[in-house]
Amino acid sequence: MPIKPTEHEDEYFARIEQEMKKKIKEQKRKRASKEEREKLRELHFRKCPKCGMDLIEIDFKGMKIDECTDCRGMWLDAGEFDSMVKMDKLVLERLFNVFKK
Repeated sequence: MPIKPTEHEDEYFARIEQEMKKKIKEQKRKRASKEEREKLRELHFRKCPKCGMDLIEIDFKGMKIDECTDCRGMWLDAGEFDSMVKMDKLVLERLFNVFKK
């Protein structure tokens, strides 16, 4: 029994429609998660991860380090620790002695 061309067409268009719906769903999910990340960023931007208070930037040997106004915690951005490792050994030891307190 020969297969009619319309049967293959229906299958083809059903598959295309399913793929398009899947892409749209994925785009909506990405957009929603991006918006959610932006909201969280606004809530937590320049806030201490430990206590939630404001962070200020202090200058340490030419590097900007974030310090909490309340708990006095110090936070490093990406790459700042690597920069510290390259510093003079005495400077690095003094810095780590601050953290031992």
